[in-house]
Amino acid sequence: MTSINQLITYLENLAPRSMQESYDNSGLLIGNKNTKISGVLVCLDCLESVVDEAIAKGCNLIVAHHPLIFKGIKRITGSGYVERTVEKCIKNDIAVYAIHTNFDNYHQGVNAEFGRRLGLSNVKVLSPKSDVLYKLVVFCPENEETRLNDALFSAGAGHIGNYSHCNFSSDGTGSFQPEVGSNPKVGEFGSRTILPEKRLEYLVSQHRLTATLAAMRSAMSYEEVAHDIIKLSNVNQQEGSGMVGELSESMRAIDFLKHVKQVFDCGAIRFTAMDDKQVKKVAFCGGSGSFLLNNAIAAGADVFVTADFKYHEFFDADGQIIIADIGHYESEQFTSNLLVDILTKKFSTFAVRLTELNTNPINYL
Repeated sequence: MTSINQLITYLENLAPRSMQESYDNSGLLIGNKNTKISGVLVCLDCLESVVDEAIAKGCNLIVAHHPLIFKGIKRITGSGYVERTVEKCIKNDIAVYAIHTNFDNYHQGVNAEFGRRLGLSNVKVLSPKSDVLYKLVVFCPENEETRLNDALFSAGAGHIGNYSHCNFSSDGTGSFQPEVGSNPKVGEFGSRTILPEKRLEYLVSQHRLTATLAAMRSAMSYEEVAHDIIKLSNVNQQEGSGMVGELSESMRAIDFLKHVKQVFDCGAIRFTAMDDKQVKKVAFCGGSGSFLLNNAIAAGADVFVTADFKYHEFFDADGQIIIADIGHYESEQFTSNLLVDILTKKFSTFAVRLTELNTNPINYL
């Protein structure tokens, strides 16, 4: 049987917790990671009613987008829905795992699904993160280049945008002399060895660095591997907030909003003035995305679809872009469907079920 830890390892290989925002609380919130999984229930919000659904369906793990425990809990007395839900989970041996802003920032996560639902193409990250990339430089014998490349590419090195297996190779000469305490596989103790080497360079995401270094050491014959780790200021095109893409053909703004309303089954859409504008380029962000408005404008988007804009923030559109606020739940609802698809394709020893409950706390009249 599959353990909770195996499921977590798989999900966090796609969207590592190191990608989450500093304020977030993703990860295993309730339960023992060594517990064997009988079934998984996927939802946007873990509420008491969702726990009841998990019990009824024989699921002992709930995978939620939003963390049930977001702020610190000092006591569990059944006061408030969070404490009651935690108490019910513990009493019924239900584990809870949250995959929140790390899944937002994952380039095939929340926003990728958002874009697919809108039928957009040429999609890219709207606000890619910087200071999360490293250059790894490795010096190796000429005859080990292929083996080292295979090992590092498998560990996740060498990704640039939509390209994989990227690196640079140059020729050089290396020298070394084994000293006391060494156990060289190449060269002899007390004698300087000079031989042709390769200088190999790879781009590595921060969350792949540990695995890449381990793969490097395993693949190399040298006892001590000469290498450099250089932190870069480059943006990582595969990690960040929001996305921007294009419609196949331009649409009248009002027709586009009607399309959005139908796709996301919105109770209402709050939007700024659109006059007779045409929409071709669309910026979007699942959840609270007002902080990306300037990015959307800079990207040349005609409309920015997201949620949770405050009254005065609508003025910031300033005629440069149409803001379309479709609601927080509405903008993220298909995250659950995506997680079900991801888990179903990977695991076959337990059932992965999509919640049947609508946990949107907002109603429309």
